[in-house]
Amino acid sequence: MSELDIEGAGRVGTELVRLVRLIERAYAQHHAEHPDGVDRATYVLLVHLVDGGPYRSSALAEAVHSDPSTVSRQITQLVKLGLVRRVSDPADGRVVLLVATEEGERVLAENRRLRNEGIARMLAHWPAAEREQFAALLARFTTDFEQFKAASSSRP
Repeated sequence: MSELDIEGAGRVGTELVRLVRLIERAYAQHHAEHPDGVDRATYVLLVHLVDGGPYRSSALAEAVHSDPSTVSRQITQLVKLGLVRRVSDPADGRVVLLVATEEGERVLAENRRLRNEGIARMLAHWPAAEREQFAALLARFTTDFEQFKAASSSRP
């Protein structure tokens, strides 16, 4: 194993903290200007339901690494907002599945469009090759982070 680059990791860590704070501030500002009743943690559930649903509540809690009772409260909010509905599992009518509604899909698509347009404007002055390289390195970092966290949490 090669020697750890603590100084380089410190620079990355500092920039990540800075980025997370900027994202949190931008989210708070967007939420204040466009209140839709969906907080960030609840929004993550909608993303999973649109992208990979339907889910059982317990499977959704596992997918987002959250407590089932927390997910249950958040799903109740999404159902009240008309973004998610509960349906019977066709394979086992005793099981309830969570499904994004058309309105939930629309809300997610609109939020993604706004996010993507903002990022595109922000990076418009970057050369295309740098945008591609950044996306690839960010994906690699995120994957490595997920794998590192999963390996760390499975250790006794």
